[in-house]
Amino acid sequence: MASTPTPNRTPEIKYTQIFINNEFVNSVSGKTFPTFNPCTEEKIADIQEGDKEDIQKAVEAAKEAFKIGSPWRRMDASKRGNLLQKLGDLIVRDADYLSSLETLDNGKPYQNAYATVVASGNSLRYFGGWADKIQGKTIPIDGDFFCYTRHEPVGVCAQIIPWNFPIILTVWKLGPALATGNVVIIKPAEQTPLTAIYLAALVKEAGFPPGVVNVVPGYGQTAGAALSGHMEVDKIAFTGSTEVGHIIMKAAAESNLKRPTLELGGKSPNVIFADAEMGSALMWAHEGVMYNSGQVCTAGSRTFVQEDIYDTFVQKSVELAKARVVGDPFDPATKNGPQIDDEQFKRIMELIESGKKEGATLECGGERIGDKGYFITPTVFSGVQDDMRIAKEEIFGPVQQIIKFKTMDEVIERANKTQYGLGAAIFTKDIDKAFTFSQAVKAGTVWVNCYNILSPMAPFGGFKMSGLGRELGEYGLQQYTEVKNVVVKIPQKNS
Repeated sequence: MASTPTPNRTPEIKYTQIFINNEFVNSVSGKTFPTFNPCTEEKIADIQEGDKEDIQKAVEAAKEAFKIGSPWRRMDASKRGNLLQKLGDLIVRDADYLSSLETLDNGKPYQNAYATVVASGNSLRYFGGWADKIQGKTIPIDGDFFCYTRHEPVGVCAQIIPWNFPIILTVWKLGPALATGNVVIIKPAEQTPLTAIYLAALVKEAGFPPGVVNVVPGYGQTAGAALSGHMEVDKIAFTGSTEVGHIIMKAAAESNLKRPTLELGGKSPNVIFADAEMGSALMWAHEGVMYNSGQVCTAGSRTFVQEDIYDTFVQKSVELAKARVVGDPFDPATKNGPQIDDEQFKRIMELIESGKKEGATLECGGERIGDKGYFITPTVFSGVQDDMRIAKEEIFGPVQQIIKFKTMDEVIERANKTQYGLGAAIFTKDIDKAFTFSQAVKAGTVWVNCYNILSPMAPFGGFKMSGLGRELGEYGLQQYTEVKNVVVKIPQKNS
């Protein structure tokens, strides 16, 4: 793999407008909103603020692009795939700029940002390969009939993006939607709009027809709500909190019953058995909750450790946490940058305080670093009980809760005792234990002797209140097509 290029600490902000019909435009209201650097709390730029009127213009542009006979609808499927692959190539071409932009706007370490930008390009290349392979079936029904199915695009698809992985989660939604022939309106998170707006410029450069991809930055309560409740939006995809997922699903139901795909919160169990390879399990468990400053929906924030190795595991986890470098995300030595904003920072600190008050042992961390930016020292709790808030609520920060268990039956029951079901992991050398746990745990993804391994080829999504539907892989494509059944009467020759 090529080495990570030197970051640009002050990348030029080239685009700050709304993107509709392949043109950058100001908001109808003329309003703007600021986006901030979470390291310094200083404003980066003012962004054009889309609201209901701008969403309406984007919907009209998307509908026009989706009309029967339009360039997009007439385009060969293989040509759609070529455009997606070209867009992926352009992302990789501009990876150093996009990574610098994402680090500035989000605060994630530059090396992590660069890896996710390159992965974004590869994901679009993957979905581009699917474009001419979407196919139906012939079905041998009874009688003199020819029956077949067509997989047709849903139509106008709204996609609401979170702030923790701005560009790759945009691509995870954009790729399957375009591969199957849909048109898209993207609403990036108000905290991190910069890479999505620049991606719009690459969409135009790649050669997508006007109206196929539209990007409307704005707030959830206005732009997001307008998309969720719009009668001419046919599908909505959202990644974010379970709380907001409820709001979006209700709006989808009360409007036109638009089809939702929801990837929501998690409180994932990571189960370490005494027979696991200790060094490997420690590192995976540490990264599984500390990566991206803990701002990961699948974070293994409930680390269950078998009692035989519990004390040793806690001690070595504390050593790893204390050694983790927190600071300037443009510095190659940095592992954790800041939390995204003041609201998230305060929530994490409040939950850390609740852990101490409820009787968990704060082994290390739990403190603010500096007086500017939203930096928190990597935090480890031991003696955590299942009924504590830190064991039940999604913290979304660099906080590891280490919980003691005795037996397989016990840990399965406790792992499943949550409203969430996004990810889970088991570390063991015993294949029988691995299969038993993988079958019994209620989670959309189960990792065995690893953690947070994701691929555009494999489906991703959750059980229970972690969401509906799946993203990525062939399963992700299914969310963006309608199945049409066609039955043709076969004429019979006279005898």
